[in-house]
Amino acid sequence: MTNIPSLTRIIVAASQIQKHRGTLSGGGLWAPCAIGRGGVGRRKREGDGATPIGRFALVAVLYRPDCQRRPKTALPTAPLRRDSGWCDDPADRRYNRPVRLPYPGHHERMWREDRLYDLLIVLDYNLRRPRTGAGSAIFLHLASPAFAATAGCVAVRETIMRRILARSGPGTVIDIR
Repeated sequence: MTNIPSLTRIIVAASQIQKHRGTLSGGGLWAPCAIGRGGVGRRKREGDGATPIGRFALVAVLYRPDCQRRPKTALPTAPLRRDSGWCDDPADRRYNRPVRLPYPGHHERMWREDRLYDLLIVLDYNLRRPRTGAGSAIFLHLASPAFAATAGCVAVRETIMRRILARSGPGTVIDIR
């Protein structure tokens, strides 16, 4: 059996040519990625479409059990449910937290028909003590076939996501530049 080195840091570098594209690299891994329609930004605001600049821990993995097998990773992992949501309402006390649907505040549905959230990593952006309006639901998730812009997340192909997960653990960080 071959030992695969652990991945301690993933670097996302925004493209200088296309605002919503970038490259993801780390530990010998290199891949194209999609980023927010607003490019990258130091002062992320809810709804601006920017991917936040900074270094963020990989917190947990969520997956759709009807579409994906449980991923191999040392990160905490949980299946999504049909009623899984994520609050993105800055006025709500559950801002930037998972919620169960139906939910009265504005939220994002996690069980999506476009399959982009079939497998995702929650990033430690604005999670511990959410700052109202500073942005929510920042994930590393699956990319659309055309690498369309995200709403502020980072997106990669499923094969790359599985390679990242297999080498990631509680000490892995993503560095968005």
